[in-house]
Amino acid sequence: MKPSTLVLCLSALVACAFAARAEVKLPPAISDHMVLQRDAAAPIWGTAAPGEQVTVAFAGQTKTATADAKGKWMVKLDPLPVSAEPRTMTITSSISHKPLTISDVLVGEVWLGSGQSNMDMHVPSYTNNDPALARAAEATYPKLRLLHKGRAGWEEATPANIKQFSALLFAFGYQLQQKLDVPVGIMVGAVGGTPSGYWLTEEMLRSDAACQAQAAEFAKTYDLAAAQQKYEKDLAAWKPVAEKAKQEKKRGPRGPTKPTKPGESAGRIGNLYQAHVQPYAPYAIRGVLWDQGESGTAITGVDQFNLMGALIAGWRKEWGQDFPFLYVQKHSGGGTAWDLGDPVTKNASKFSPQLPREPGNIDGLYRELHLKIQQHPKTAMVTSTDLGSGTHPTNKNGYGARAVRVALGFVYGQPVEYSGPLYAAHKVEGGKIRISFTHVGQGLAARHSDKLQGFMVAGADKKFRWAEAQIEGDSVVVSCAAVPQPVAVRYAWSSNAPWANLFNKDGLPAQTFRTDEWK
Repeated sequence: MKPSTLVLCLSALVACAFAARAEVKLPPAISDHMVLQRDAAAPIWGTAAPGEQVTVAFAGQTKTATADAKGKWMVKLDPLPVSAEPRTMTITSSISHKPLTISDVLVGEVWLGSGQSNMDMHVPSYTNNDPALARAAEATYPKLRLLHKGRAGWEEATPANIKQFSALLFAFGYQLQQKLDVPVGIMVGAVGGTPSGYWLTEEMLRSDAACQAQAAEFAKTYDLAAAQQKYEKDLAAWKPVAEKAKQEKKRGPRGPTKPTKPGESAGRIGNLYQAHVQPYAPYAIRGVLWDQGESGTAITGVDQFNLMGALIAGWRKEWGQDFPFLYVQKHSGGGTAWDLGDPVTKNASKFSPQLPREPGNIDGLYRELHLKIQQHPKTAMVTSTDLGSGTHPTNKNGYGARAVRVALGFVYGQPVEYSGPLYAAHKVEGGKIRISFTHVGQGLAARHSDKLQGFMVAGADKKFRWAEAQIEGDSVVVSCAAVPQPVAVRYAWSSNAPWANLFNKDGLPAQTFRTDEWK
């Protein structure tokens, strides 16, 4: 081969290698059919050769960034108004000059859904028991777009694509789009049977003062050695049962979890966040819809209230957005509904006029813990006591409708009451206790009976007895002849309280509360 020919060949090889190295690459979140968040700076990012200039052009805007030493680049589009017009985004680089085109781009509202199985399970898992969802899933929604892991990028909401998508998030998304009449994009990252401790990073957990303080306090009375002994005993009992199930080709019981030090986990903290949520950051979103809680935190000594505070704050920091965070109440169901004929609440428990015999034997701690999550800033709860019970409640269309109601009232500022009455304060008035509420809406009301029930009171002896209750304006006054000097009151203090019937006239149930902190 002549020297000149060799030089030409080598030059061509170098040019090809350089072109390949300089290729601009985009994450799945930046793809055809995407929806950009309106009225917010919209990050567009990817990778290229270090030092390569990348230019993004869309809707009359042109933004340029230079790839850093690791090849990462990002631009932010100026806030855009709503647009249902399919438009094209063009991305060019200073080296390849071959443009990338992203087609069918809309501008509207973007929501992220995450959590465990009730967020993860797909539409076909529920259509047999949810006729409204089944009908909705057979339609095409030109202004609704879907994104989830395992797919190449954003997809149009066609019947074929809807069937591969989260049932709850689809039910939320299509109804939100219809209510707002703007394009809506919904992205999901969820895995069934997972604790919240796997959905935030180690740094988010370690930097949260409340979580660290709770773990430290728990450590003062936690006997790790005793927990280890119990684990070994349980493990020894589990092994033969599991082996027998294996031989019989049956599904065996889940093995015991190895105990860990307070503030630590037997699993990998943050693995699910890194795999299923972090790839979406920092895509501009309006907010998050979360459905998880049955599997707890998996962090020894840290409860769901504090863990979720760390998770919410951590996600917002990583996104660089102080977005609203909506979460579905746990556990689901257990209460009656204003209207059992309403498609949204058709699976609620029927009202029970019969109260449990001993009010002191029922426990509402689990429900109280999840109610507290809404105390974190810019966080609202999607009430589910009146939506139907079960590990996987079947009325996903109703759950989606309730979540939309919360979004409209809490996020979009529409004149919609999105919560039932919530305890605000109480005052002892002689032998009675007066309770005031927020979210009274159009007024307080007893439902299904002229008698308001579900309240219990106790005196200094801490023995609770059922109380008589009367609505007086925006307050409820309770008393009990057997408790002449009441000091504490509780309402619907149970995971299942079909006998509690306080609502607002907007049709939403009052929530569990207590005024004491007794154990």
